[in-house]
Amino acid sequence: MASINPYLIFNGNCEEAFLFYKSVFGGEFPYIGKFKDMPADENSPKLSEEDGNRIMHVCLPIGETMLMGSDSNEQSGDVAFGGNFSISINVESTEEADRIFNGLSAGGNPFMPMAKTFWGAYFGMFTDKF
Repeated sequence: MASINPYLIFNGNCEEAFLFYKSVFGGEFPYIGKFKDMPADENSPKLSEEDGNRIMHVCLPIGETMLMGSDSNEQSGDVAFGGNFSISINVESTEEADRIFNGLSAGGNPFMPMAKTFWGAYFGMFTDKF
């Protein structure tokens, strides 16, 4: 069965926001990583020091929900109000992930195809047609 979690995107203050959320809800971050922690990719442009120190991914469990977030960077550009959130869909198999990804991305913009990632997840990203 799929589960859905909110994913918030910030313009450089993700760490500040998540430390605030943690102070209110309690708990610990199972993961917090910065863009500079990503393995080097010869096809990607070099990140500025500022972008390297921005949050690539953070998560904070709140009850049965995992609140997740990251910062924008120079490559993706700043986000605007209304465009600064998404949902993360978590499933039990790669087959289910492919089925949901292909179904929801049809007619939309599948800008990151499903693939194994350096952090071990089978992951993809898209904007649906709505």
